[in-house]
Amino acid sequence: MGPSERYCYNPALRWNPQVEEYFVKAYGADHFARISKALTQPSCYSCIRVNTLKSTSDSVIKKLSSLLQENGWLSEPSKGTDAANNSDGIATEPVVSDGSPDAALKNSFISKCKIPGLDYVVFVQGSGPHTIDYGYKEDKPPKEVIVSRKCAEAVLRGAHVYVPGVLACSAHVEKGEQVAVSVALEQPGADGGWGVGFTRGTVLQGSQADPFYFERNGLYIGQGISMMSRAGMFRVSQGVALDLNNRVFNLPSFNDLLEGEIFLQNLPSIITAHALDPQEGEKILDMCAAPGGKTTAIAILMKDNGEVIAADRSHNKVLEIQKLAAELGLKCITTYKLDALKSVQRISKSDNQDATQGGVNGSIQNPELPKSGLEKVSDTALGFSQDKVATLDQPKNGKYTSNAEHRKNMRVMRNGPGRNNTLGGRVEKCKGFFPNTFDRVLLDAPCSALGLRPRLFSGEDTMESLQSHSKYQRRMFDQAVQLVRPGGVIVYSTCTINPGENEALVRYALDTHKFLSLASQHPKVGGPGLVGGCQFPDGYQEEWLRPGEEDFVQRFDPSSELDTMGFFIAKFNVGGKDI
Repeated sequence: MGPSERYCYNPALRWNPQVEEYFVKAYGADHFARISKALTQPSCYSCIRVNTLKSTSDSVIKKLSSLLQENGWLSEPSKGTDAANNSDGIATEPVVSDGSPDAALKNSFISKCKIPGLDYVVFVQGSGPHTIDYGYKEDKPPKEVIVSRKCAEAVLRGAHVYVPGVLACSAHVEKGEQVAVSVALEQPGADGGWGVGFTRGTVLQGSQADPFYFERNGLYIGQGISMMSRAGMFRVSQGVALDLNNRVFNLPSFNDLLEGEIFLQNLPSIITAHALDPQEGEKILDMCAAPGGKTTAIAILMKDNGEVIAADRSHNKVLEIQKLAAELGLKCITTYKLDALKSVQRISKSDNQDATQGGVNGSIQNPELPKSGLEKVSDTALGFSQDKVATLDQPKNGKYTSNAEHRKNMRVMRNGPGRNNTLGGRVEKCKGFFPNTFDRVLLDAPCSALGLRPRLFSGEDTMESLQSHSKYQRRMFDQAVQLVRPGGVIVYSTCTINPGENEALVRYALDTHKFLSLASQHPKVGGPGLVGGCQFPDGYQEEWLRPGEEDFVQRFDPSSELDTMGFFIAKFNVGGKDI
């Protein structure tokens, strides 16, 4: 293998054989090969959502153009593309507020989205893949740094190389030296698992004895200047290790730029919020809300008027949602720590009686939820059903509560939920919500994430793991169905190319809940869904969409001209139902 074949970027995803066979059945061999290739590369543009409550797209375009030029970032069109007149309908020529082209912006390749209703979305055109001269000379390979796979995927999106991502380095590398950057991908181990298999801090000699020497062929992602010596890279625990000034893909970093005015978000995620079609004054639930991108998009579409409940099972992720909402200046978002599989609160006998006597369509009117731990809240709002706040004179399941439990409940009712459950650095827990509480529910379900780009590794995914995701998603969807009121809307989305988590979920939803129907989505940007199904070796038949249903969903293909991540959106109208 010559230097040009080794020192280049030409990765190939390594799939589990059964998973690959399944996807080939779903897409066809040629189409799946194109998808696999596209997944190894980032989109050649960055998608930015403008906070319309604070700024405008025209203002952001001007500010970003100036800031990116100050930071020394210069872009050029990708090979074979025209940033000003892109045939995919995404980018457009940079314009100023009066609609005329601005010569000062033409070289920045910053443009407004042309999709109707998405003019607050801004695209920044990147470039790549570029061919890089790594300075190879016969018998004198370039000095080199090996980074982890996750670090490399972030670098391909425009990030720096930070110290924790460095795994190995050539000997005698000093600060200010130029080095080549390659990637160590996980390899199968003797125990059946996957791993890198060498010690962090390994010294590279530039010979075939180096770790993963042959496996790193075609996995060079750029060239950079070392910001510290080799010894420093493995002595400190944080900081920028390399300044990549020559990248295979050139995409700008938006870290700390225009905080509160913009949010970096994939186009399909923005369209998901539009598909939900939130209206001012409505009560909306985002079941798996972290990191908060779709939650805040929904709140902005509602003009911060209404109630958006953002729930996630992770304490730290709920804090991230709080931080983002505060940064964007949104007041209508209330966050809770809640497992999506336990989103529906159990109903006591007294609650059932109330529903029968006075509920609308058998629904239970949910009490006001506390927005601050300083507010006095009712026992029901704290997640306690009436039988849990029994006094000494009120038996609970035939037993009397202790004095200690009674006093504790009274303190909570009088003083609020306490420090551990308040906002402002603390996370408020929730015991779930009563059925038919919400006008609209978004379930952006945890998934196999096989649509994320760039992706350099896929070996760990098996048919068993993909089917496990599907089972959990169905259970979460059943919870969503109970929580939305009759006449409401459910939007289901994933960031995977797996039909078992997409079209098969839609089939399950329509067959299980007869009062659900697929609804049209606006804007309609993605392609149609997959019709048919797949027969597995054990005889199980996985059913997908039926003819006539495919145009109601949106499937974003990473190999299409849209150049997005792999994504799926389905929207359901909820008819009359019984609890």
